[in-house]
Amino acid sequence: MPRTPRQSREEPITRRDALKDGLSFSAAAFLAPALAEWLHRDASRAGDARPYLEAAQGAGRWIATATIADGSGARWPADPRDPGTVQLDLYNGTPGVVPFWLELHHATQDGATLAQAVAGADFLLDALAKEAVEEAGLYTGMAGIGWVLAMTASESKSERHADGAARALELVKARAKSDPSGSGIRWSDSTDIISGSAGIGLYLLWARQHFGDATALDLAVRAGLALLAAGERAGDGLRWRIDASMQRNYPNFSHGTAGVSYFLATLYQASGERLFLDASLAGARYLQSLATTTPAGGRMVFHSEPGNEQIFYLSWCHGPAGTARLFHRLATITGDPSHGSWVDRLALATVDMKVPQQSPGFWNNISQCCGNCGVTEFFLGMHRFRSDPRHLEFAELVARDTLSRSTADAGGLKWIQAENRVSPEQVVAQTGLMQGAAGVGLAMLHLDGALTGRQALIRLPDDPFV
Repeated sequence: MPRTPRQSREEPITRRDALKDGLSFSAAAFLAPALAEWLHRDASRAGDARPYLEAAQGAGRWIATATIADGSGARWPADPRDPGTVQLDLYNGTPGVVPFWLELHHATQDGATLAQAVAGADFLLDALAKEAVEEAGLYTGMAGIGWVLAMTASESKSERHADGAARALELVKARAKSDPSGSGIRWSDSTDIISGSAGIGLYLLWARQHFGDATALDLAVRAGLALLAAGERAGDGLRWRIDASMQRNYPNFSHGTAGVSYFLATLYQASGERLFLDASLAGARYLQSLATTTPAGGRMVFHSEPGNEQIFYLSWCHGPAGTARLFHRLATITGDPSHGSWVDRLALATVDMKVPQQSPGFWNNISQCCGNCGVTEFFLGMHRFRSDPRHLEFAELVARDTLSRSTADAGGLKWIQAENRVSPEQVVAQTGLMQGAAGVGLAMLHLDGALTGRQALIRLPDDPFV
């Protein structure tokens, strides 16, 4: 996974003191007054008996107390206790907090929340100007920043952020290099969704639609060709490792075959090139060959090999909530009901494994990546496409558990959790998208929208339920 903030056992802290120190009262004039007013707003009246909206607003109040703002914009340390954890990745860093503010503004039309998003996007513009972003990855670098700037521009109607988004896209294009196989291009040794060609390729396909840029599709096709060359035969299927030097195989979405196959299926949808669909189907066959049956007939794929074949994660990164994205995309493209049945069986495995109860594969984690919120988002996506009330009910069941695990702090809400299963004693409350309060708030806003009929604004480039 991407870099993580310093992890230690959480201690009681006062976020009002952090607000005074963090903002240093040098915040941009357009941000400070609105932020101060919003922080002191009566939390009990915020959501008018809408618990998920109220939870999102609580998350926002806690995140806001960690704001560091100056002439370059606003940023949020992943761990508010450590200003050194300010990062430029979508996964843990400031880029992942901005989409939460955008979705909260979309839900409430509160000007203070849009001001936060704009200030965060300004910080990303400053990072681009300083050439501070080294990686190209969707969750680790330039592709994620480009997407965030474009989403900010769409909501704020800001030309400077639109220009920044276009600049980020050009930088992603410029950083592509020929693949050593002689087929296509890549940005690094990584193939995966998090930092590699699959995630960057999804961003390029998104950019092709958003900007109408045909060269983005061409580059995505060339990235797909390099991924085809990187595939390894496994029975009658194909598999992809994170990179050629990685001996451990992670088959699921964030780092493995499910994510690469999902990109290739999406690439076929955009390009019409059959070789990408054939490779994606081969990846699906490989995953099906690994799947374990749960007591009620669900299916799930183990965490990694060798050695972790009996460990089953249950959310976005290494579990059914992520892997189901591939089968949903294949069902949409091919019309073959067998792929849709695999989505159902992966969802059944999630329920069958007693989520949201804690287990070896569903530990003390509420995040979009590894825990509760990734499951909530998956079942909300299922509900959008199937209109089955059971999916919405289960999404709400998991969300209620998430709310029960919140901690009140500085007039807001935070979630103290273990990011890593292997280090359960290392717990921390984070601000970010994939492991923190921004991701919790985003899931809560999506659930509130599902219950009230509001369409979501924020859909990540790897989301198939759009």
